[in-house]
Amino acid sequence: MQRSLLARSSLTLTVAVASAMALLGPAYSSAQVAAPAGKAVYIHAGTLLDRPDASPRGASTLIVRDGKIEAIRDGHIAPEGDARLVDLSKQFVLPGLIDMHVHIFNDDNKLRARIEQNNRDVEDNMIIGIDNARRTLEAGFTTLRDLGSDIHSVSALRDGINNGLIAGPTLYVAGRMISITSGHGDSSNNTNRNYADMMHAHTDNTCNGADDCRRAVRAQISQGADVIKFAATGGVNSNIAGGLNQQMFADEMKAIVDTAHMFGRKVAAHSHGNNGIKAALEAGVDSIEHGTYTDAATNALFKKHGAYFVPTMVAPHAALAQAEAGARNPNTLLKAREAVASHAKNTASAIKDGVKIAFGTDSGVGDHAINAKEFALLVQAGMTPAAAIRSATLDAATLLGQEARIGSLVPGKDADIIAVSGSPLEDVTRLENVNFVMRRGVVHKLDGKRQAFPEQL
Repeated sequence: MQRSLLARSSLTLTVAVASAMALLGPAYSSAQVAAPAGKAVYIHAGTLLDRPDASPRGASTLIVRDGKIEAIRDGHIAPEGDARLVDLSKQFVLPGLIDMHVHIFNDDNKLRARIEQNNRDVEDNMIIGIDNARRTLEAGFTTLRDLGSDIHSVSALRDGINNGLIAGPTLYVAGRMISITSGHGDSSNNTNRNYADMMHAHTDNTCNGADDCRRAVRAQISQGADVIKFAATGGVNSNIAGGLNQQMFADEMKAIVDTAHMFGRKVAAHSHGNNGIKAALEAGVDSIEHGTYTDAATNALFKKHGAYFVPTMVAPHAALAQAEAGARNPNTLLKAREAVASHAKNTASAIKDGVKIAFGTDSGVGDHAINAKEFALLVQAGMTPAAAIRSATLDAATLLGQEARIGSLVPGKDADIIAVSGSPLEDVTRLENVNFVMRRGVVHKLDGKRQAFPEQL
């Protein structure tokens, strides 16, 4: 599924990674150093939520070797031989968190981005993405699903992280969102004719008609996409006054889903309006993103088709605040107000009706590295803290198709581990302040501080 980093020449990755290492110092050149191969790390946990679908354990020891969890034992076991010890005996330990909807290259400063966007090159955006990835990892999110970025840049970032060149979460990437012409994913909306012509000449994510949409899906897959995303409806932040209802025909949606599934890729549908949500669910999507205007009928369809709902509850509030401050295009303001007015109530109804929820924030619309603020909104909408945590661990891993590797802490799985100062089952906002982060056996944060030289543990 992934291209070998060493097998391809990438100017973007070479220039951007070298620049990032020079600018950001030893955290990048050294943060990927784990314990030497074969050497174990013992983690003493005060409380351990190893399986988010069960009650937590008391004092426990996790033994990590070669990036995997080797064993979990009751009590605090003394390290054997030359094994290293990480003392989290006063901490609540749980699996690394998963965010199923981010845009890793989006600048947190939206006004600055709007002013500078036409002066930025791909290398500039790569530097922003590298920094966002590092900060999000240090916030406790060890896995992300990026649902809308240049496929060449985001796959280079994904591969750079997986090959240990830079620090960041494990990425599963969609590339560009598939969109109809003038739809939410058409970046040429409301631009001058010369710029629009240039954009269409260099993009392959817009399509019109079922056959053309099959081509658009294949184009993203051929360039490294792990998952496919398409815009079933209008969107809040697109620069077109097209509303939030269905903008893609049912046969176009079905062509996208069937093509992606044929290639073993899952499909996420950007969907706000109720008619678009229903059409996407009938087409067989694996997840609905945003889902602003759900109702009892759409909730029943979620359950009938086994699809997940990714509410991204923080996003409409962030978009509205930015639009009111003038940092978004004029077409956003009205759509953002409409979304905020309906989203929380309808999400609460979906939770009550038993729709499967997977955690996602749409970070990039709002700021990166504050992803955990979504937990409090999910709890306010009716989820228990335990269910909210499961949505960002086991359930998100299942939607990714990676439940055999991540989502819980059991022997054989990746050592993606975080810790907080108290039980998030009692106060879910504790997840907003993560003290310890390990990804695949590498410690990136300890005692609340970035680890530039984790080999010194």
